[in-house]
Amino acid sequence: MKQFFIMIAFVAITVSVNAQEPNQPSTGDLYNGLARKIEYDRMIPPYGVEVSFNKTVHIIFPAAVSYVDLGSANIIAGKADGSENVIRVKAAVQGFERETNFSVITEEGNFYSFNVKYADDPEKLNVEMKDFIHDGEAVNRPNNSLDIYLKELGNESPKVVYLIMKSIYKGDKREIKHIGSKRFGVQLLLKGIYTYNDFLYFYIQTQNTSQVPFDMDFIRIKIVDKKIAKRTAIQEQVIYPVRAYRYNIRIPGKKAERTVFALPKFTIPDGKQLVVELYEKNGGRHQRFVVENEDIVHAKVIDNLKVK
Repeated sequence: MKQFFIMIAFVAITVSVNAQEPNQPSTGDLYNGLARKIEYDRMIPPYGVEVSFNKTVHIIFPAAVSYVDLGSANIIAGKADGSENVIRVKAAVQGFERETNFSVITEEGNFYSFNVKYADDPEKLNVEMKDFIHDGEAVNRPNNSLDIYLKELGNESPKVVYLIMKSIYKGDKREIKHIGSKRFGVQLLLKGIYTYNDFLYFYIQTQNTSQVPFDMDFIRIKIVDKKIAKRTAIQEQVIYPVRAYRYNIRIPGKKAERTVFALPKFTIPDGKQLVVELYEKNGGRHQRFVVENEDIVHAKVIDNLKVK
């Protein structure tokens, strides 16, 4: 029994000594052998950014930003007004001393991490984040991860969706030749319908043959009854695109623009039809065409991406 109490006392002294030495260097074993250590080849290296209280730093991303998280209240960040892919960052506290960080996720599924320090005169006020895709080697981890999945895309990789839209755009084939509209010097064409997994891809071209620029207000894609002309919210089922590639809201005179829309997979019930409407901002040159269920079910299956 005496030996037992001596052993307990020795353990207590050891624990007390360890608790009093918090400044010892870390061994990386934060969970006393109960969890695996994260190796450095699994780390996403952050970028270094300097911010100021009197100047704004703008960071331009290759895709629309869907998420921003700040490490502390010493900095503020948000999308630049009128832009989806530009983040402005600024110090909220003048001269803050402790380094902080922030993270960004774009709609392509790319993840970016930044370490932030204060500087009265930041060296770089405008930064463009592009071409940071890794080469696939284990020793060269990506600075922006491509494994982020976003809610609106379900189980589909955002990068796959992006590459499909880019491939359709660069291929520029007119698979459909009977669907479109033309009024007041503006032509709206459905050049193709493609399918891959749980998404449909509509390839649409808008051509302005007039001299007056065409400013898009919005595009609406909806399923409506064929026989009932009266428009009500109950009779319309709006289909919202989850992604758009090269969506330009202004088409100059004598120019054409092409866009690829990614839509959740659907078919059209009997007695209904799909209507695509394009509205001009502050104008009346609206366009409208109809898509039948036969056109949807004959969508071209994407089985080979060709993107350079």
